[in-house]
Amino acid sequence: MREIITLQLGQQSNYLANHFWNTQESYFTYGADEESPIDHDVHFRPGIGSDGTETFMPRTVIYDLKGGFGTLRKVNALYEIDNDDDAAASSSLWPRPTVVHRQPPIGAGAYQASLDAGRAPPELTAGAVRYWSDFTRVFFHPRSVVQLSEYELHSAVLPFDKWHAGEELFAALDKEHDLLDRDLRPFVEEADRMQGVQVATGIDDAWGGFAAKYVERLRDEYGKTPVWVFGVQEPSRGLPREKRMIKLVNKARALAELNSQASLVVPLALPESSPLPHTLRLDASSQWHVSALFAAALESATLYTRLRTTDRVYASNLGSMTDLLNVFGKQTIANLEMSISAEAPQNGQNGTNGNSNGLNGRGENVDMDEEEGGSESGSQKGAVTLDIDLSSPQDLSLDPHRRRGKKRHVFSQVLANRGLEDVEPTDEELEIREQSALGLRRRPKVHNYRSRVAFPILDSYPKIFHDAYGRPVKDQVSIRTALSTDSTVTDKVKALRTTVVRSIGLEDRETIGNELAEIADSYKEGWSSDSDDDDDDE
Repeated sequence: MREIITLQLGQQSNYLANHFWNTQESYFTYGADEESPIDHDVHFRPGIGSDGTETFMPRTVIYDLKGGFGTLRKVNALYEIDNDDDAAASSSLWPRPTVVHRQPPIGAGAYQASLDAGRAPPELTAGAVRYWSDFTRVFFHPRSVVQLSEYELHSAVLPFDKWHAGEELFAALDKEHDLLDRDLRPFVEEADRMQGVQVATGIDDAWGGFAAKYVERLRDEYGKTPVWVFGVQEPSRGLPREKRMIKLVNKARALAELNSQASLVVPLALPESSPLPHTLRLDASSQWHVSALFAAALESATLYTRLRTTDRVYASNLGSMTDLLNVFGKQTIANLEMSISAEAPQNGQNGTNGNSNGLNGRGENVDMDEEEGGSESGSQKGAVTLDIDLSSPQDLSLDPHRRRGKKRHVFSQVLANRGLEDVEPTDEELEIREQSALGLRRRPKVHNYRSRVAFPILDSYPKIFHDAYGRPVKDQVSIRTALSTDSTVTDKVKALRTTVVRSIGLEDRETIGNELAEIADSYKEGWSSDSDDDDDDE
């Protein structure tokens, strides 16, 4: 098997991961003659429930603060335990009457109540989703649920919003419990051939510090295991300058720390400096909405890691993708873009939903078919830009002196197209693969993966995708994603460093500043921006 174990760190990541797990659950088939194209063993583990029935639950560990789990219980209907004997034993140790103080339980929403009762659930709205557990469709193993009671969700007295709070919380808990041994190792030991660990975490709050220390321990314990980190960020438009600066400092520290420990880091942020396509309508103030968009991109960009291995052309794994994207071994941060279509793309479409003027949402000049040759790292031919950029394009605006129209240089790009009618590789792609395998040509710059499996629109998913007539897409949507290592990381990290370096404490300022500068420089290797000066549009 090719198991992937997931770590979910914090409220933002749990919204994202909950959409992900609902989507995975939708791929299950129950007919004798049906076979899912998805290998469920990658993300799900078999088990035995308390009544002896077989169970199949996510390979995940979920961390959240006190109050963050909402209506989700650690012990669910599949693992109910009779605690009468334990209660009697504990009471026998204390001869006097006991007084139990219980916090009033959070009542289930109408959607969850309907699922529990076996009824068709009502339509979900942003106002009805109070917690990420309000729209979950799967059961989790009791070992998966880990509440950190040291902090309370949305506490104004002791907020969990700064880097050091997360760093210190992990250090204290790991010292007392050895978190990897207690929480993660049981899932690792169940895996026959683990392909990697995917971590979903906030990086603009204290969870960034928690995640950085967790990934550092992962690297110490499982040195050669691919670790992909998806760093979720909250929309910051409209926030006071002080809060925005705290988030930027947290993000800068997270990128500096994770860059040296993770195999791949994919920042995820709602674009704020460019308009969204008319086919996408979401409420930026709703975590349910924003995380749904992130989940669609993440699930589509990694679909090939869980396709059945009978699909020898388009099935792959985290390790191989890391090698393809990290060309020089120093380019850990990757950008994620996506485009959507209510119908399967027709031949000839470039997947940019009409964005064909040569400028993307960042104002960069991007040629869809650049000339062959040029850079040491390979050809630019076939590299694309898509119309929804989730890689924090607004970070570029932090530098007021940055040149507009600067050309993006792509080191490597993995394109994933799903919901297509024709998934057969072209003759040109087959020839390139054969020649590359024989060492007869340089490794291609762009790597294409295709699947007929469209992204399902579930009743737990918000109606954010619309067709050309403005009608909500109800069943499924075709999605194209591009995961790229490219030169925009240099500009973003430089702008971030300039903005936050004076807000970092003196004891860490030089170290963090140097680490960010090294990250920026690593996206120049094998290519110099000076070589593209003549192509800039001023």
